[in-house]
Amino acid sequence: MNLPNILTISRIGFAIIMVYLLLLNSLTGNVLSAIFFTAASLTDFYDGHLAKKKGLISNFGKIMDPIADKVLILSIFFALAHLDMVDWWMVILIAIREVLVTLDRLWSMRKGQVLAAERAGKIKTVFQIATVSFILIYLILEQAAFSHGWFRRIENFYLGWVNILMLITVLLTIGSGMVYFQNKIKDFST
Repeated sequence: MNLPNILTISRIGFAIIMVYLLLLNSLTGNVLSAIFFTAASLTDFYDGHLAKKKGLISNFGKIMDPIADKVLILSIFFALAHLDMVDWWMVILIAIREVLVTLDRLWSMRKGQVLAAERAGKIKTVFQIATVSFILIYLILEQAAFSHGWFRRIENFYLGWVNILMLITVLLTIGSGMVYFQNKIKDFST
């Protein structure tokens, strides 16, 4: 197993640890979860970068990279929904899109078709990461003793932004899925 594949698999481990830490609903758990999320997000960039740079692209990596990405982001969104930070319907829509596109990509790979990530999908991923990061910062501030006075005054404003970011994330996620399937249909018909 090469380094890019180890980095890919590490995201699944990070996801398990982060869900546990988030569900502790403590300042320490939230801070550690934010640190692990940052590390996991960096592995998403570096595994592909290293694989291309060092010529270590493998079938295992092609299959596991999108799966690890989805395990990471979906497990965090499900934990945040469990904590009532995000609405369940939003998480379910994101999950449906992610599962459908990932299954289709894996099916296409099995048939020998390699589908490069599209710009809409990359934008969606960046926005999902930014939204999760924003929510993790909120959870840290909510439980930090130094923030209670001033933070309580802006808490509703911050929660409003959480809802706006989640709504945009859902729209970008569904939109990128629609773009993916439209392009696939267009490629199939030509």
